[in-house]
Amino acid sequence: MAKVTHEFDLYGKHYVLETGELAKQATGAVLVKCGESTVLLTAVVSKERKDYDFFPLTVDFIEKMYAVGRIPGGYLKREARPSEKATLTARMIDRPLRPSFPAGFRNEVQVVATTLVADQVNPVDTICVMAASAALTVGGVPFEGPLACVRIGRDRETGEFIVNPTYEERDNSDLDLELGGASDFISMLEAGADEISEEDMLAAMAFGQEAIAAFCEEEKKFFAKVEEANGPIQQREYILDEPLPEVHDRIFAHYDEMEAALKDADKLSRIGKVEALKESIRAEFTEEEQAQWSRAIPVELKALEKHAMRLMVVETGERVDGRTPTEVRPLMVKPDYLPRVHGSGLFQRGQTQVLSVCTLGMLNEWQRLDTIEPVDGKRYIHHYTFPPFCTGETGRMGSPKRREIGHGNLAERALLPVIPSEDEFPYTIRVVSEVMESNGSSSMASTCGSTLALMDAGVPLKRPVSGVAMGLIQEAGKTVVLTDIQGLEDFLGDMDFKVTGTTKGITAMQMDNKATGLTPEILRSALMQAHEGRMFILDTMLDAIPAPRESTKDCAPQIISLQIPTDKIREVIGSGGKVIRGIQEDTGATIDIQEDGTVFIAGVNGAGDAAAERIKAIVKVPEVGEEYTGRVVGIQPFGAFVELLPGKDGLLHISRVAQGRVDKVEDVLNIGDEVKVRVLEVDEKGKISLDRIDKPEAPAGSGNGGRHHDGEDRRPREHRAPRRRPGDKGEGAGNGGRQPRRHHDA
Repeated sequence: MAKVTHEFDLYGKHYVLETGELAKQATGAVLVKCGESTVLLTAVVSKERKDYDFFPLTVDFIEKMYAVGRIPGGYLKREARPSEKATLTARMIDRPLRPSFPAGFRNEVQVVATTLVADQVNPVDTICVMAASAALTVGGVPFEGPLACVRIGRDRETGEFIVNPTYEERDNSDLDLELGGASDFISMLEAGADEISEEDMLAAMAFGQEAIAAFCEEEKKFFAKVEEANGPIQQREYILDEPLPEVHDRIFAHYDEMEAALKDADKLSRIGKVEALKESIRAEFTEEEQAQWSRAIPVELKALEKHAMRLMVVETGERVDGRTPTEVRPLMVKPDYLPRVHGSGLFQRGQTQVLSVCTLGMLNEWQRLDTIEPVDGKRYIHHYTFPPFCTGETGRMGSPKRREIGHGNLAERALLPVIPSEDEFPYTIRVVSEVMESNGSSSMASTCGSTLALMDAGVPLKRPVSGVAMGLIQEAGKTVVLTDIQGLEDFLGDMDFKVTGTTKGITAMQMDNKATGLTPEILRSALMQAHEGRMFILDTMLDAIPAPRESTKDCAPQIISLQIPTDKIREVIGSGGKVIRGIQEDTGATIDIQEDGTVFIAGVNGAGDAAAERIKAIVKVPEVGEEYTGRVVGIQPFGAFVELLPGKDGLLHISRVAQGRVDKVEDVLNIGDEVKVRVLEVDEKGKISLDRIDKPEAPAGSGNGGRHHDGEDRRPREHRAPRRRPGDKGEGAGNGGRQPRRHHDA
């Protein structure tokens, strides 16, 4: 294949699509650029068909640290497990691609995105969908393309929409909307927003659809250049799993029985009835027929269940659990569910139950991110856990799967706009949502449970957040939008549309759509219906906990912030960290000192206050006239050193330790004695002179006319006669007032 390059400009940014030079043994390979950010997308389709009843598509996004001129950290110094951002990007590529393959496609497909350059200006994620679509198309794979993905931002000041904003533009945006799909429909949506209205979100989605269409047109121009240089793209042929009429008719004859089995509000009971019916239908086939149609029979059984569920909704308006399309399942809300933890909340909706637990920590416990994006880390962290027992199954426990990372990220984005700033609440915040039971919409239950846990922990949220999952059934020419979908409606429906927000507006959204007929009117209806659902849920939550706690719990760390002079940081830390370690060991508090002199102290049961007082004492400069009760820490012939504050000593001259003359300091004071003193002077070097308050009488026989036995004058310097040195002139000068003898050079 000859090298082909297509360059174009859209919405103020420069793009390049290129093929024919790299990875030529892949089924299809396309290099995509935005600015200088460069990603290679490869697609490979297996030659043999897999014996699966699902489409085996795998998408990997590989972050290469050389793309940003860095060597990976860690012992191995090479890229290891994908970051959370890499996993989310792989999901972003996967979701619009998956529904675009023909039904019954069973050959394994692997799409790999390898980052070659990340210019730290233009993100590399959204452009990968366009390149993956192009790679599949130039590879001749049967695929409903072209597809593209765009990110839509909105300038906070002007309100103008921005297509594929740079990192700097994203920082000044109140919307982060990612849309993927074809020129005439949207199949994937992810959004984080700063409480924007439904109308504004619909406008952004409409604008994004136009942008997707523009990129799809550029892909078509690219394909035309490929065919001009290399001839027509040869379409590969793959065997599809086609429905067999003889199997379909025999299985679908049991429609009424399937409809009856589905009508059960209890998930496990319904599953048991449906599985029992499927087994009885399967038993009607002979062993030879079961062996001959081993692939077709399970596919048709699943199709019967899907058809019965969908037809029931559009024809009767009743769902399998007896609810109406707009009805929310029964709710249970319990804040402050666990003792001793910093905050907790149990949220249950139907048979979906999530326990969310909040933990507060120091700001230096923020999560550091090692990715190719210009992001250091985050202080609000949400983790979502989906153990196998929540669905009554056995399975592997361990590192989170892609689905768990995606659901956790959605709940995190939902709460992020209402999390207080560091100045308002100087904590790192981690929320873990444990899914205890699942029958659909567990990510939305995690959002609601997280709100409860944060409010119970005393986090001053701007506004509480709730969420609901919407569904769509398009069957027999009819369309029904469903509120609060359960697992079966998600799995067999046409759309999973999750919306979170406050009373003010939307904070996050996520949508996966399998229906090509998703019109703006349907989207509007879904958003408005979602608003009603989440407000109903929010009212129930606020009945249980109307507002965040006024303060954190006693078991949570109390964080105190201080500002100290930067030149005092060394004194607080001490040599080799000796001072700060001592304070932490003595008080049990945790201390974090910033370069600008900001000190954060965390402790429970008064430990933070004790550590703060110690630090204040270290950095405090005693002032003239202040009085202290100090401890004698050193004695010299000329006086005693008294510790006023930790690390702050002053000199109490021997002439001021008592009333009258004192021969030796030890006659009046000893090391360890406590003495009340007043600050007389602080010189420019910080040396402190003290005077004793309530001086005792000097011991009898201690003084000797103010002179020591060796003749040294022990009176304060200001009361002594000026000391004369050789060369001084005037009366009383040494050597009888004469000039010293001069010495001449030889």
